[in-house]
Amino acid sequence: MPILPDDLRTALEQGQIELQGQFLLGSNYTFLVNVTHEGQTFPAVYKPSRGEQPLWDFPVASLAGREVAAYRVSEALGFQLIPFTLLRDDGPFGPGMLQQYIDYNPEYHYFSFKPADRARLQPVAVFDLLANNADRKGGHVLVEKRTRHLYAIDHGLCFHEDDKLRTVVWDFAGQAIQSELLAAVAALRSQLGGTSELRRDLAAFLSRRELTALAARADHLLAEPVYPAPPSDRRAYPYPPV
Repeated sequence: MPILPDDLRTALEQGQIELQGQFLLGSNYTFLVNVTHEGQTFPAVYKPSRGEQPLWDFPVASLAGREVAAYRVSEALGFQLIPFTLLRDDGPFGPGMLQQYIDYNPEYHYFSFKPADRARLQPVAVFDLLANNADRKGGHVLVEKRTRHLYAIDHGLCFHEDDKLRTVVWDFAGQAIQSELLAAVAALRSQLGGTSELRRDLAAFLSRRELTALAARADHLLAEPVYPAPPSDRRAYPYPPV
């Protein structure tokens, strides 16, 4: 698994943010930025809270924080699926999410993956079950060009207390969840109770009911360790799928 360089982490935490351009796909404002610190410059992705489109089922201006919560949960699981993500109050358009930029081929995603890369998606499926991801599009899973590490992005629509899972990754339906993934879920669950550091961190971005629902989803996976099939009583796939 890749190790985040200390200079990159420090730059994203403390560096000066400069706009470079806007990603035009997607309903929320998303920008490519350069972050400069002590003579080094790194590309990053910036999503200002003021650029979020209001949604009827998610609290206003909460998506950036959910992106950070998703990163924290992925790290607690040991999956390292999500690029380093944090909140910055001093972005060009105000507070927002700042995320490590991943160099990848945008034409190579879930719908064009080779079988070997499709087979690497079990941790993504488990993460989405836990996070209750309502928008796992095919373009949200990508492979870094240099390291071939698998990453997942765009997690603003996660952690709702109601069942909202919408994903294109139903490949493993009916299969048993691997023991090493269940061990990771159990380790996460042990960190979600009481006054743990992880729970305190997540409480900055999620409501108490959402944290309770996250713990309940972990309990359910541990009690019934099987990848579910798409539900038939509601929409199970995101739109558009890519």
